[in-house]
Amino acid sequence: MLTLFLEGGLWGMSLLTLELIGLLLAAWKAPAWVREIGLLALITGIVYTLFGFSQAMGVVQKVGDISPSLLAGGFRVGCIPTIYGMLIYALSLVIRMVQKPRI
Repeated sequence: MLTLFLEGGLWGMSLLTLELIGLLLAAWKAPAWVREIGLLALITGIVYTLFGFSQAMGVVQKVGDISPSLLAGGFRVGCIPTIYGMLIYALSLVIRMVQKPRI
């Protein structure tokens, strides 16, 4: 798990972890913010994925010819923040459903 955290990028994954902590605190103290914090985590994951893809394409442009397996590995690593953000967003939706008053 720590390997995925480090592969996903220290800054982006740390920010997503802070958003996860904020989500859990909001579920306890400010339930109205749960969905918004989850959505922020999803957007943060997508933005850091796009930053990673942009860096990867810059390297491909400089190097020129690159093997498909190396490119696939870069895409795999680039998708880690988005997956983490989606999991946080899904957790926020589950928390929101549990907190919703029943009819």
